[in-house]
Amino acid sequence: MAKTPVIAIVDDDEGVRASLASLVRSIGYEAQAYETSMDFLQNAPGDDPACMIADVQMPVITGDELQARLVAAGRNFPIIFMTAFPNDTVRQRVMAAGAHCYLGKPSSGDEIIRCLEEALAGHSPL
Repeated sequence: MAKTPVIAIVDDDEGVRASLASLVRSIGYEAQAYETSMDFLQNAPGDDPACMIADVQMPVITGDELQARLVAAGRNFPIIFMTAFPNDTVRQRVMAAGAHCYLGKPSSGDEIIRCLEEALAGHSPL
């Protein structure tokens, strides 16, 4: 029996974390939510998630800094970034480093699901 994909959700906004976790569970995946990048780095289980949905703007370690640390450590899994403050420079940097999607907040559930399904299927970023 195939293992249910785990989606890590890293966002400092409790409401966003809860709604994303609910969305992820509603389509049959397991959600693991983390309040900060440090929370993920210190408390995530040993196995990498199938995909991560991360906020860009977070205290201490931003989402793009988290991505850089993960890539430097050889931890390569799809990351979907969401931000309330879209920025072309950040978008270009995270996409060049392998991000799967870069979405503004708010994003529709359908758009998030599309990005997630494509990331898990191994399709190229859009």
